[in-house]
Amino acid sequence: MTTTMLPPEAAATLHPADLAALLELRPAPAAWEVLAALPLARRAETFGYLAPETQTGLAAIAPPRALAELVTAMDADERADLWARLPEAAREALGPALAAAEREDIRRLAAYPPGTAGAVMTSEYAVLRPDLTARQAIEALRGQAASKETIQVAYVLSPQRRLLGTVTLEDLVLAAADRRVADLMRTDPPCVHATAPAEQAARVVARYDLPAVPVINGGEAMVGIVTADDAMDVAEAEATEDFQKAGGTGGLEAGLRAAGVALLYRKRAGWLVALVFANILSGAGIAAFEETIAAHLSLVFFLPLLIASAGNAGSQAATLTVRALATGEVGLSDWGRLLGREVLVALALGLTMAVAVSAIGLWRGGPEIALVVALTMVLVVLAGSLVGLSLPFLLDRLRLDPASASAPLVTSIADVAGVLIYFTMAAALLPMPGG
Repeated sequence: MTTTMLPPEAAATLHPADLAALLELRPAPAAWEVLAALPLARRAETFGYLAPETQTGLAAIAPPRALAELVTAMDADERADLWARLPEAAREALGPALAAAEREDIRRLAAYPPGTAGAVMTSEYAVLRPDLTARQAIEALRGQAASKETIQVAYVLSPQRRLLGTVTLEDLVLAAADRRVADLMRTDPPCVHATAPAEQAARVVARYDLPAVPVINGGEAMVGIVTADDAMDVAEAEATEDFQKAGGTGGLEAGLRAAGVALLYRKRAGWLVALVFANILSGAGIAAFEETIAAHLSLVFFLPLLIASAGNAGSQAATLTVRALATGEVGLSDWGRLLGREVLVALALGLTMAVAVSAIGLWRGGPEIALVVALTMVLVVLAGSLVGLSLPFLLDRLRLDPASASAPLVTSIADVAGVLIYFTMAAALLPMPGG
């Protein structure tokens, strides 16, 4: 099906995610025309699958009344996210068209800082009293279902909205009709504070295999839930940001497709310019050993190979460490244990690579060159691996993002170390003319 022709009957049968993918390829006026022809509930669901920048663009051209209807029908968390992205003038125009309940809900959810659990939670969750029977609880959930994100899990609250426990719909259906919710609920469920990082909520959802994790405020009152689908979005966004930082670009908030030339230039230029000056140290190291290089020109053949091996080993170690720190698998206290293990792994890798490169060394320069190259290979792989492992821990200790231990940074440090190690070994082990 082409993106220029989208019959109404096709739009009505496509899954909202698939329809949103097609609308992303259409100009904003044409996309809004398709959306406006859909029933309101389906329109809101499809709108929720659109990229943030697409949502903002459509909101700018939508008629005020139609936009107000759409915002009212959206899920609470998606509504708050859209509100936060709208220009101030658009908010002032939209606000009066919304009901008081929606305005208050938006104000409350939008008050949490970006990147926190509160910023991605929804206030549309099912609530039960502990004194209800199973039959009464099912009836209560039936009445709440239309306006809640999920009723798979209901949250049992005190009159002060303290979280007493959770009960699943399955528990209620299988229980005797006169069993009380207080007897069926699971007490002390996992929860997160509203000001905690959103990634923490995602980790709790994944660790305990929850459909949603409850969110509480500073007063221990429940204020919302982070659902599994929102947790997946958070995890995906965090992984994407880490990958971008690992490439030395920083986070592209709008995504690669929407990023302009100026944004891509700003994100990439800083690291590249800084690393130009860092790599001057490699040139200075080579210059310091001009006599050794002049006496043994075959050393130059192995220079790219050795420094690349150091950088590759460092990048591997850094990637594994950054990811483990990001997921909470390891912490600062694990550095010493991991360092000892990395020494053993790096030595094994270095020795394996040294055996391979020594044969080329014999062919290109004889046994003396082969010895220098083989010993250097072991040392540069060891140095690169230890830099790649330790730099993320150092940045984490300094309260900086470990993902900033990017491949370009680790590679540059390993390059400088590789040059110095290589020519120091050569100067120490190779004879000099007249020496």
